[in-house]
Amino acid sequence: MIRDIASVAGIARAPLIIVVNPSFPTKSVQEFIAYAKANPGAINMASAGIGTAPHMAGELFKMMTSINMLHVPFRGGPPALTAVLGGQVQVYFVAASSSIELIKTNRLRALAVTTATRWTGLPEIPTVGEFVSDYEASVWFGVGAPKSTPAGFVDRLNTEINLGLADPKVMSRLADQGNSVLRFSPDQFGKLIADETEKWGKVIKFAGIKAE
Repeated sequence: MIRDIASVAGIARAPLIIVVNPSFPTKSVQEFIAYAKANPGAINMASAGIGTAPHMAGELFKMMTSINMLHVPFRGGPPALTAVLGGQVQVYFVAASSSIELIKTNRLRALAVTTATRWTGLPEIPTVGEFVSDYEASVWFGVGAPKSTPAGFVDRLNTEINLGLADPKVMSRLADQGNSVLRFSPDQFGKLIADETEKWGKVIKFAGIKAE
């Protein structure tokens, strides 16, 4: 449980990208929303499975835009991506690292990135938030410890992790994988965890997602 974990340090944050098959008749988030509202129930949204980041990002999008999309969960990211490439589903909120080459070679059309700011890997692609105010969804990673871990040890570990994240080689490696570095204090990382828990709890309730 989250309440049983001491927040130690953030590591990295990565965007998702809203992609569609190039044959799909929308080229922007605005056009996509308009199409979805004009054709309720006509859009199938792929995901890597129930409760995965692509699913949750899509449900947040549905909640904030009041559009209807049918969720189609697959057993992992590769089959979901294959379905979009083949036109069996219309949209996928996909990890940047697994889609960037497909976007650059025009096998997928990118509508927007889900982070609050544009992604350096595809700086010409707008954010969802440029069209849907306050929308943000990303995959982030960090380090936690048992709640009983002494504060001094947490602070020392945080310092060492942040020193490692400041290394240019580490930063470059993370960037190559589509990540931006999160150099947080334990309190800052703890606030991120608390805020994200509250935010995604609302999305789970909206979508009616239940543990299997």
